[in-house]
Amino acid sequence: MMNKYRLIGLTGTNGAGKSEIAAYLATRGYAALSLSDVIRDRLQDEGLEAGRDNLIAMGNALRREHGPDILARLVLEKVRGRTVIDSIRNPQEVATLKRQDGFVLVAVDAPPALRFDRVGRRGRNESAGSIEAFLAKESEEMGTDADVQQIHLCLALADIAIMNDGTLDDLHRKIEEVL
Repeated sequence: MMNKYRLIGLTGTNGAGKSEIAAYLATRGYAALSLSDVIRDRLQDEGLEAGRDNLIAMGNALRREHGPDILARLVLEKVRGRTVIDSIRNPQEVATLKRQDGFVLVAVDAPPALRFDRVGRRGRNESAGSIEAFLAKESEEMGTDADVQQIHLCLALADIAIMNDGTLDDLHRKIEEVL
């Protein structure tokens, strides 16, 4: 069934499992690209750490300077076939991707405490040492300015929603069921 989708976009909250879904789809023949990797490349070019604060700031700066869909446009230049595109965080990114044939947007979420635990285990600089700081950082990703992250609006635009509140095997089953 997954073969009917040429492009699968992933949006969702921090720690919900987007990267895990992308990795799983890669085992099913999809190339995996991430809008966040575009930002990480820019940060590296400027000699900056790819921590959460810098990722958010650089992504928003790129959107303000080049338009809110710049990350989607840059990633689309790399698409060469069936591809999963991770880390979609702005409705204009969604709009640009939805103009592509065979695109579907998948929203991924999980309960906040579970996401906070996952984020703590992955060993990245998340700028959130407590669940309260984690949720405060998340609120920054729910902006109202069209040129910043608006994850809540992307979630609402999704064609398919997955609640990732179980095991990895549960998640893989859900992916197979919905796609």
